[in-house]
Amino acid sequence: MTIHATAVVDAQAEIHASATIGPYAVIDGPVKIGADSVIDAHAVVSGHTTIGRNNSIGSFASIGAPPQDLHYQGEPTELIIGNNNQIREYVSIHRGTVDGNGKTVIGDGNMIMAYSHIAHDCRIGDHAILANVATLAGHVEIGDHVNLGGLVAVHQFCRIGEFTYIGGMSGISKDVPPFVILSGTRNRMRITGINKIGLRRNGLDNGVITKLDQAFKIIFRTPDLLTSDALEMTLAEIPDCPQVSRLVEFFRTSSRGVVKRIEEDQA
Repeated sequence: MTIHATAVVDAQAEIHASATIGPYAVIDGPVKIGADSVIDAHAVVSGHTTIGRNNSIGSFASIGAPPQDLHYQGEPTELIIGNNNQIREYVSIHRGTVDGNGKTVIGDGNMIMAYSHIAHDCRIGDHAILANVATLAGHVEIGDHVNLGGLVAVHQFCRIGEFTYIGGMSGISKDVPPFVILSGTRNRMRITGINKIGLRRNGLDNGVITKLDQAFKIIFRTPDLLTSDALEMTLAEIPDCPQVSRLVEFFRTSSRGVVKRIEEDQA
């Protein structure tokens, strides 16, 4: 174990022998830090926070701070971070709340760039990228292989489906379905198509991508159909494709509504 002489480490903390704690870092409370993880200079890790193996926590990051929730009364809620994550400088990630099952959860292999914020009770999957200053309000769910551009802001309780790419400065107030590209600012958001490049990079074959493209055209490019009818038609015309079934299921399980088309300018 390498702990710099200027670091402050709580006696309750459990730190693996191969972990590194940098200069002036603060480990406060019953924190658990796994093998080969590195906490850089001036970072603060606090509370009931569990960090897996081979994670990098950047300078001045605040990891495991209490939630910014007026109803929080100091309950021993948790932050759980998996393995192989890069969490860069000035990132803030907060613990959960009792109303959110008590946990904020970060999966494996994610890159969370500088100044990003992940609020209480969020759930991040695996291999996601949050570019600089991406901001997630409470209870947001991010699927696997999602890419959020810089300055993206996501409203509380929204879901972002897997393999979705969201362009920088987008404001998200509804669920974003899996496998798509979304861009636009404020009330000009629009989904432009299937994230074909991202899907190919992650090993989906052309047959699956073609079926998703067909599903996209039915759901998003047939304005004369009600969404419920478009979903039924999609399953009827493209059976036996798990990814297409997942896309349909995402719509059917949305409680906030799903981003589907250009929002008209209300100004």
